[in-house]
Amino acid sequence: MEHIDLNLLRSLDVLIEEENVTRAAQRLGVTQPGLSAQLAKLRAIFGDRLLVPAEKGRGMVATSRALELREPLRAALKDLEAVVQTPARFDPYSDKRDFVIATSDNAAIVIGVPLVEKLRKEAGRGIRLSFVRADADVSSQLERGDVDLLFGSERAVPASMKVRKLIDETYVMVQRKGHPRGNVALDVDTYCALEHVLVSTSGGSFHGFIDEQLERLGRHRRVGLSVHQFVMAPTIVASTDYVSTLPKHFACRFAEWLDIHELPIAAEGFSLFAAWHPRAHADPGLVWLRQQLVAKSESRWLT
Repeated sequence: MEHIDLNLLRSLDVLIEEENVTRAAQRLGVTQPGLSAQLAKLRAIFGDRLLVPAEKGRGMVATSRALELREPLRAALKDLEAVVQTPARFDPYSDKRDFVIATSDNAAIVIGVPLVEKLRKEAGRGIRLSFVRADADVSSQLERGDVDLLFGSERAVPASMKVRKLIDETYVMVQRKGHPRGNVALDVDTYCALEHVLVSTSGGSFHGFIDEQLERLGRHRRVGLSVHQFVMAPTIVASTDYVSTLPKHFACRFAEWLDIHELPIAAEGFSLFAAWHPRAHADPGLVWLRQQLVAKSESRWLT
């Protein structure tokens, strides 16, 4: 390690990402000849060409060795950045920090919106939140530090992460105010006869979790519309005679638009969790942010 300048590793990270010496030099604020000299040193250190000229065009192509280095190198640089930049203490009123939270739209409404409301009172203008979609690579995003927290159900949380349960969730049916069926309690026959909006996060299906439970009872409902996001369902239901079965805490955020009814069957529920990478467990900023979640999850907005 005594022969390695850490700036060389930063340069290698950018070179692998850009695959172009000119663009990488511009990002790093160095001259192209200077970066070429750094690349020569990196090739000597790793015993590999790392980047080779592309067959077409003026760019470069990362070698297999460079591609192997990409993820561990980026994670190591993130850790070093945290060592240098993260203060030993965190003051939400004076410090500046951007927190990236990966989440489904359901969890964004149920957990994220109340968190935003709370931080308007509990933090200064230097604290910003960025909500992004939780995708299949979220474990790597958490490991690299590209994402700070994940909100999701038990099925969405990688086993290697630290977790804290925030909400136990059940299902309810929603309909528009003034719906032709009236506002009386549901029975199974009425529920099955209504036209339903199904939220299919995997995309396009007309058969979901509730349908599986109805089938075990020998019953079927009519699903007339399938949408890929939870947030679409309340808007559609509020302006049509469709109904929809939604998580209760999510549905309660739209109670001014919709009537909410208990299901006529004992549907299984699920839980929502906050998850983070073990290496970020002691990060003062994330410790504070997680404390805000716990305080919020224990308050009356969940009832």
